[in-house]
Order: sequence, then structure tokens, then C-alpha cells
Amino acid sequence: MNVRALNLQVIHQLDHILGATGSTGRGFVALPVIAVVDLEKVSSECTACKAAKTALEGQVTALKSREATLAAPLKTEGQSLQAAVEALKGKDPDAALQARIKAFQAKQQQGAQEIARQTNQIQRNQAYVSQQISTKLGPIYQQVMQRRGANVMVEAGATLASGANLDVTNDVLAALNQQLPSVSTTAPAAPAQQQPQGR
Repeated sequence: MNVRALNLQVIHQLDHILGATGSTGRGFVALPVIAVVDLEKVSSECTACKAAKTALEGQVTALKSREATLAAPLKTEGQSLQAAVEALKGKDPDAALQARIKAFQAKQQQGAQEIARQTNQIQRNQAYVSQQISTKLGPIYQQVMQRRGANVMVEAGATLASGANLDVTNDVLAALNQQLPSVSTTAPAAPAQQQPQGR
């Protein structure tokens, strides 16, 4: 076998191997074009994100205020009832004191339920804000990748280092501000749970 024939055979084998591994041409394998985005910066600096953060912080502050408002009279009433029970020195409370104790326990339970409902609503609001932003970011990633000619996008926090020319954070941020100037900070009402029907 002469040298020319040997070279052609080797080239043919290489073409076969590269073709099986995604080659786009003889001897060349397509390399990924990477774009890097800093999601922490996007989520902290986008217009809708900052407005939502302020609104959600206001909801938390209002909840703490309401909790303090409910707790103050309960604390006073609880101390009064404790003193009344201790004054009995082991005797059973009369009907009037028993009624006061039951009313106090009912108020405690109602207050705890109210705070739990509001806490759950705030958590749902936070999740709803994140959902709106994430839903909008998906198409934006594709748009930015297409403009940059990238076929892979990674989060900056998942990389050890990257060149500044790979960073598309400002592109993503600008697009998000344009396409999502605001978000709702009140989640839709949860669907009512159906009660199981008895037989």
C-alpha cells in the first residue's frame, strides 16, 4: 500500500469516527458557544424584582405588626388568669373563671390561625413573584443566546471563571426590564379543596 492510499484510508477512518461523534466537517468537531448570566444580579437589580421585594417586605412588616397587636391583650389576659388560678390554691375554678379560660383559649387559637393564614399567603406571594420572573426569563434566555450566537447558557455561580466577553447579564437584565416592568405580589386564591363525599 502506497503512502497516498494509506493517507486516504486514515482520513476515511477519522471521518467515520468524527461523524459518529457530531463532526460538522472533516476533522473538525463543533464546539459549544457559551454565554454566562449572573442570575443573582438579575434578580436583585431588575425593576420588577426591586418593586416586588419592597412590597413583600411591607407584607412581612404588616404581619409582624398584626402579630404584636394580637399578642398584647392575650398576654395581659393570660397573666390575669394565671393569677386567678394560683389564688385558688388548688381548688377548682368556678363557672365564671372556667368561661374566661375557654374564651382565652379560643382567642389564642383564632389568633394563631390568622397569623398562620397570613404567613402562608406571604409565602405563596413570594413563590408567585418568582414564578412570574422565571416564566419570562425562559424565552429571554433563548433570545439572548440567539443574538449572541450561543448554544449553551450557564449561571455565573456555577462557573469557576469566565471571560467578560461571555457575560450576557446586562442583555438579560435589559430584556427583562423591557418585557416585565412589573409583577403582581398577590398570588391567586388557592383552589378550594373538595370535601370527600360520604357513601
